[in-house]
Amino acid sequence: MVLSSPTLTGELRGPRIVTELPGPQAQRLLALSEEYEPQAMSDQVPMVWARGERVWLEDVDGNVFLDFTSGVLVVNAGHSHPRLVAAMREQADRVVNTYDFVNEWRPRLAQRLVEITPPNLSKAVILTTGAETTEAAIKLARKYTGRYEIIAFHGAFHGRTYGAMSLGGKRSSAGTKGFGPFLPGIVFAPFPYCYRCPFGQTPDNCRLHGTDYLDWLVETETEDNVAAVIVETYQGGSGSIMAPEGWFPKLEAWCRRRDILLIIDEVQASFGRTGKLFGFQHYGITPNILCLGKGISSSVPLAAIVGESRIMDSLTPGSLGSTHGGNALCSRVALENVNVIIEEGLSENAARVGGQMMARLQELQARHECIGDVRGLGLVFGIEIVTAKATRQPDAAMTHRIVEAAYRRGLLLIAPIGFYGNVLRLAPPLVITEAEAITGVDLLGEAISEATLA
Repeated sequence: MVLSSPTLTGELRGPRIVTELPGPQAQRLLALSEEYEPQAMSDQVPMVWARGERVWLEDVDGNVFLDFTSGVLVVNAGHSHPRLVAAMREQADRVVNTYDFVNEWRPRLAQRLVEITPPNLSKAVILTTGAETTEAAIKLARKYTGRYEIIAFHGAFHGRTYGAMSLGGKRSSAGTKGFGPFLPGIVFAPFPYCYRCPFGQTPDNCRLHGTDYLDWLVETETEDNVAAVIVETYQGGSGSIMAPEGWFPKLEAWCRRRDILLIIDEVQASFGRTGKLFGFQHYGITPNILCLGKGISSSVPLAAIVGESRIMDSLTPGSLGSTHGGNALCSRVALENVNVIIEEGLSENAARVGGQMMARLQELQARHECIGDVRGLGLVFGIEIVTAKATRQPDAAMTHRIVEAAYRRGLLLIAPIGFYGNVLRLAPPLVITEAEAITGVDLLGEAISEATLA
């Protein structure tokens, strides 16, 4: 089947809805997907992407949407950034895959990653996906320390491969339920989800979320053979959950006292998303191993781990690699993307526009009984939808209605996330302007008003 697509000249503008949703061409492609693909991916609104420019997306029927997804936190530099497109085109004419032979761009990217991360991180391995980096990190930790136990956190999401899935902190979720048994040697501690603290505490008096609990965990659930702690700087899949002030430094100090490696998973948080180049910079902490992905390229599949030489040098030839990892095209694009983010001040833009968005979202919270909590850093937000502020009862049905109502207005949101499927994730590309961000929040407000009347 050959589908035509409207020809647009110049930059996409929107939002603009010109057909019923989904449109006729989208309906045909959605039917094709339903016939030939399993129902294994997220339950997104029926929008079939055709083209993207900066923060705007056009579907196959010519409808234009404001993107508040960044393609799940990937497109930090915006859709089809001209410098990245030029790098792709030029490299595609030269060479793409080189397996683990050295090419022109892989060591240059590794060097750049070492230059922009803390001084203790001195070597990098270029891989393909975020899940690959968390798998590689736990392999490295076990290899270097000679110990096998890993501490992860309730609510964590580290990927969908088996080792990464085993680190996931909600075994009843669709991504893990029915796939066990999982990798042995993983033990879990609570992450400080202060809006829904399982212990009924507040950050100023809670000892159970801190290192006292970790001491108890090691005493009761491990053989005191812990190689590493792995943690996200904010928990994306569980609802964009941000740790309270002071928690991360305590965790880092606890690891140092016990000679346990600290693995920080920044796959969702890095390259400007939180208003700093790396999320951990908000907390003044330093990882021993750093996992990077998604926004590292703003486009093509690439990920990386950056670690201390003493750890990385424990690897022997053939012990860690990837068929497509570090290929010339993706490495070149990622290197260009890192430079774009730094040179164009996208971290700073995320902090500035994100602050303006937060103020508007808090105004929405004050007006709507269904908004229980608004949390965020830079240009990533979690909005917790509840039946009432007083009860905090999650309202997944309302959350889905809001996403659908936003879609009909030309605002694209990702499917609801969180422990209870009741959190809206807002994550526009970091090139978004204040006016575009406010347009999106206003559309969201309209969608919430509609959903509450349904």
